[in-house]
Amino acid sequence: MSKPKLAKAPGLRERLFTPSERELNVRSLAARFAAKEAIAKALGAPAGMNWQHCRIDVDAAGAPHVVTTGTVAEVAAARGVETWHLSLSHDGDIATAMVVAEG
Repeated sequence: MSKPKLAKAPGLRERLFTPSERELNVRSLAARFAAKEAIAKALGAPAGMNWQHCRIDVDAAGAPHVVTTGTVAEVAAARGVETWHLSLSHDGDIATAMVVAEG
């Protein structure tokens, strides 16, 4: 299979990911991109949201969680989202994410 385009596209890391996410490997970035897409869709994909206003962190046990700021936090608050539930997976050339916005 061919390499993911994410690894080849100059500037893509800077546009889509926060500084703390950018150093991750391509598979982890792909899973985070899938999560950010799922989050945007859970919020109705409104125009004007900034990709860097959503970060995927992991806790001490390695469980991923959503951190929102700026435009994403504003839209989530307007829609009544209080809690995010997130699952990430990547295997080979496939990355998936599932998100539930609870409010």
